[in-house]
Amino acid sequence: MFTGIIEEVGSLERIDQRRESALLTIKAEKVLAGTNDGDSIAVNGACLTVTSLGGGRFTADAMPETLRSTALGTLTPGAPVNLERALTLSSRLGGHIVSGHVDGVGVLRRRAATGVAETLTVEAPPALLRQMIPKGSVALDGISLTIVTVEAAAFTVAIIPHTLRETTLGRARPGAALNLETDILGKYVEHFQKTGSSPSAQESSGLTPEFLRRHGF
Repeated sequence: MFTGIIEEVGSLERIDQRRESALLTIKAEKVLAGTNDGDSIAVNGACLTVTSLGGGRFTADAMPETLRSTALGTLTPGAPVNLERALTLSSRLGGHIVSGHVDGVGVLRRRAATGVAETLTVEAPPALLRQMIPKGSVALDGISLTIVTVEAAAFTVAIIPHTLRETTLGRARPGAALNLETDILGKYVEHFQKTGSSPSAQESSGLTPEFLRRHGF
């Protein structure tokens, strides 16, 4: 599990394509401290397992499902990547609970100045937009952000200067592919709505559309 608070921006040194997978070699500094083989590091929001480390870099395998569900396979050597080590029980939960299991890929459509901050508009699949609400949480390339608006085909987030400086979002341009992970609560609410659609299921679970509306969902 992660918090969506990026620890450092590393860089992809090389990507070795295999038959159905890829081996990523990533240059880093801070996230290597206290890290061992088998530990988890989120790379642009995708939870990867460290297979080796040393010399200011680590390697991790990207399995077929990871390459299908994320934008990692489109990266080229030299690309900056957001990095975060898995949280510990003594960690501050400064963002929100992020699993590192990317739900899909969005596309940055617009960025506009809003005072000292910037507003980013991200096009996303309808299935993921259904799990988002204004003031809810979303992980964008592993970064914990608060949703401002949810539209028919996109959502917006406001990015403060610190986040722009300390993550890859400061360099992202319209057309960039971004890994998306919706809030786990949104997934459960949608699941319960679907599986509790029959009167008997709703009655036994106590979870009905009226109950959700009454409690702000």
